[in-house]
Amino acid sequence: MFRIMLVYGAIAGVVIIGVMLAGMAMSSGAGSQVQGYLTMLVVLSLIFVGIKRYRDKDLGGVIKFLPALGLGVGIAAVAGVFYVLSWEASLHMTDFAWIEDYKHSAIAGYEAKGLTEDELAEKVAALEAMMANYTNPLVRVPITFLEIFPVGLLVALISAALLRNPKVLPARA
Repeated sequence: MFRIMLVYGAIAGVVIIGVMLAGMAMSSGAGSQVQGYLTMLVVLSLIFVGIKRYRDKDLGGVIKFLPALGLGVGIAAVAGVFYVLSWEASLHMTDFAWIEDYKHSAIAGYEAKGLTEDELAEKVAALEAMMANYTNPLVRVPITFLEIFPVGLLVALISAALLRNPKVLPARA
């Protein structure tokens, strides 16, 4: 079971960050949140595949809810760790250019809304404080992990609930 967690979690984490970085590169550094979470959801379907594989190959086609959930959460956690490591590597390879790109993009968005000078100054100050915190790895790493893990947890819950029923996608003989 541990091997399945590592393999499926590593694949999911690396694929997610690869797709997201490619998307950010094509959209000048500011990928859409909807695009990001849809990517996570699609790629984290590997949780379902991993649980099903374990159920069918190792357990003879039957798995209880809690072991399935545990396996799914494990895959989600490994995917989260790989996602964080990949994001950290990306930030270091680009010398943290994403932070400045994000800041400029957010400020342009505030300006496009037509905020007054005081409102704009307040938003920019809050943004700069947030970006200063983001440079601290003790803040950045948990934030990055919490971007992906809740999505994986949701997929694990749904997958465990479905796959505990041996009639759902039964193993082929």
